[in-house]
Amino acid sequence: MAVTDFFAGEIAAELLKQLFLISAKAWRYKNIAERLIILIENIQPTIKEIQYSGVELPAHRQAQISMLSEILTNGNKLTEKVISSRRWNMFRQLTLARKMERLEKTISDFLKAPILTQILADVHLLRANSDVRFDRVDRSLERMSEQLGSMKIGGGGLIMDAMKVAEAMMEIESSDELEKFGIGLDLGKTKVKKMMFACQGGVFGISGMGGVGKTTLARELEKDDEVRCYFENRILFLTVSQSPILDELRARVWSFLSGCEGVNPVPSWNLKYEGGVKMQKLVILDDVWTREALDRLTYNIPGCTTLVVSRSKLTEPKFTYDVEVLKDDEALALFCLCAFGQKSVPPGFSHNLVKQVAGECKGLPLALKVTGASLKDRPEKYWEGALQRLSKGEPADETHETRLLHQMKASLENLDPITRECFLDLGAFPEDKKIPVDVLINMWIEIHDLEEANAFATLVDLSHRNLLTLGKDPRLGASYASYYDVFVTQHDVLRDLALHLCNQGKVTRRERLVMPKRELVLPREWGRNSDEPFKAQIVSIHTGEMDEMDWSDFDLEFPKAEILILNFSSDKYVLPPFISKMSRLRVLVIINNGMSHAVLHDFSIFANLSKLKSLWLERVHVPELSKTTVPLKNLHKMSLILCKINNSFDQTGVDLSNIFPNLNDLTIDHCDDLVTLPSSICGMTSLNSLSITNCPRLGALPKNLSKLQALELLRLYACPELKALPLEICELPRLKYLDISQCGNLNCLPEEIGKLKMLEKIDMRECYILRRPSSAVSLESLRHVLCDKDVAFIWEEVEKAVPGLKIEALEKCFSLDWLDE
Repeated sequence: MAVTDFFAGEIAAELLKQLFLISAKAWRYKNIAERLIILIENIQPTIKEIQYSGVELPAHRQAQISMLSEILTNGNKLTEKVISSRRWNMFRQLTLARKMERLEKTISDFLKAPILTQILADVHLLRANSDVRFDRVDRSLERMSEQLGSMKIGGGGLIMDAMKVAEAMMEIESSDELEKFGIGLDLGKTKVKKMMFACQGGVFGISGMGGVGKTTLARELEKDDEVRCYFENRILFLTVSQSPILDELRARVWSFLSGCEGVNPVPSWNLKYEGGVKMQKLVILDDVWTREALDRLTYNIPGCTTLVVSRSKLTEPKFTYDVEVLKDDEALALFCLCAFGQKSVPPGFSHNLVKQVAGECKGLPLALKVTGASLKDRPEKYWEGALQRLSKGEPADETHETRLLHQMKASLENLDPITRECFLDLGAFPEDKKIPVDVLINMWIEIHDLEEANAFATLVDLSHRNLLTLGKDPRLGASYASYYDVFVTQHDVLRDLALHLCNQGKVTRRERLVMPKRELVLPREWGRNSDEPFKAQIVSIHTGEMDEMDWSDFDLEFPKAEILILNFSSDKYVLPPFISKMSRLRVLVIINNGMSHAVLHDFSIFANLSKLKSLWLERVHVPELSKTTVPLKNLHKMSLILCKINNSFDQTGVDLSNIFPNLNDLTIDHCDDLVTLPSSICGMTSLNSLSITNCPRLGALPKNLSKLQALELLRLYACPELKALPLEICELPRLKYLDISQCGNLNCLPEEIGKLKMLEKIDMRECYILRRPSSAVSLESLRHVLCDKDVAFIWEEVEKAVPGLKIEALEKCFSLDWLDE
């Protein structure tokens, strides 16, 4: 290998390190620095391959590398000047910026010629690939050794399980044809390096669900030239594992940081320094399971950077990189690499079939590797059967189950029993669909006897463990927050895991009876077992249009069912007749995934649902109520989402307080035919929360709103045609929260708003209210007002009069998430 090969790699690494610092700290050069980072990172893999190939370059190639080295050296000198330049010297900064632009053009022109591509001779590739393969085998043996070393003999077969997993991974990683499993990691490497280099010490995290490639990313960072140059090869990689011996690991970390072998921890001031400058050292802690383990293994030492790799979010969000799944093209390349030994579908094999099977892995690297390896050398007919099984959430074969689902199952081992059950409940929802947070919390309250706050905490805990993805919404966790238009999603492989664990044993004895995917009718297995009752507490059905004949072969009994979820896609739907026998049903969710609103038939079966507490209707025509409608005496919560209200609540002679005597939470969201809120709703005096939101035609509220004496929460956001609030709103003695945000035509508040002595919070963002009623200074319980920056001044006098009041002025932000449905 030529000397210039080595220097080109070292110079590029040093230049990248300085560009990261410029990008983070020198804002005038930020854009140029980021463009240069991309350019140099594009040539880094080529330089590294040449650098480590061990092959001597021909003379003309050495000259070309020398040219690159000279360009990079000049770039290094320039970046040093940029870093040392003073902010007040505007002329010098302008001059340096122009030189940075010229450097960008020079490197770009160099890359336009195919020089570097030509340098990669075939002799390099063979030797480089051999080195990579042997390195992978060594790492696999090392991981197996660490797993065995952390387990005790007689541990109930744990050693054999560890060996099986290690063997499975080695079989994949040591394949002669595999070139690289670091597919799709470039973005992650860039972001993590930028975080570490900018802060020059501290604790950072790589987080993600099991199998997403966290450890692979950490290993790539460990080998990365810029990282090794920045830390001058002072890097320690430790696998912590689920059951670590923390004292031994702690001693190894301290030994590495202090340079003192076999000495108990000493104060940080005893550390050795070189030339008066603290040494930069990197500790990578892989597979960390608990915060306790992290706290024991980290030291607050100048110059020490700790990178934590974990399935849970153990570090601060701003210092954590959440590993993303692979893009479609990257996923297909990795899948083909494992299935065929090349990055594309071989000639003669069905491209569409391969793409469908790879698509079932949803970009998860572990799933792609395991599924691809399990189908290697299999005929196309076998692939077709595997695709059918995967689409139902079942393993492709026995090896797929052992390698993938068993490994993913480890993510659940640290969950408490209730949280684990809540995770398994997620399998009841269709794949690739957003799950309303409100539906989940209602379910968990009813079936697991959780308080609402504890149910929300469970949701957040599952999100932190990367077992679901919680949508980013500023309302999450806020006081008086609503969740009916906030959603969670779950990776399909995690859903498959939940289904796999729930589908053990005979179908009639399962606690959750779930249709894994949409079918025309119910599964035949259900019909064959209809002669005995089903013990399921949660029943989830996903079909197309259903009529009386479709239900006729399924006379099922669910004496223990408490949750029923009906998903369908149709403009008409007959409700299943066996609902009438679900005497213990407490939560009913009906969601139409079709484009048009569905007409529901046979609503009379609700007569026997005496214990129903929560009803969710989505994208359906709400059935008209009449005097003969059977009262739902235990219904506490009703949500009408994207529905056609018609005249359901405004029938002459219908007493809603008799039909819904104990309803305390009513939500009407995205109902575009609601023009006037029916006055009959004000007869439901038990209402504690009323949410009329995202209704574009709603123009007025009823005058008798003051009848809702128990009302504490009134949400009216995103109703642009609403022009005024009735004066009667000031007669609600228990009102604590008023949300009128995004009501663009609402330009004033009621004059007597000061009478609302219990009012604690007002959200009036994106309202054009420029005048505040003088009585507002009497809002003695008011603690929080959210408004736009340009109207915050109207609350200054109230802020002086009401102790502890917070006026939060925000930028305008419209939410259109519902359009993704």
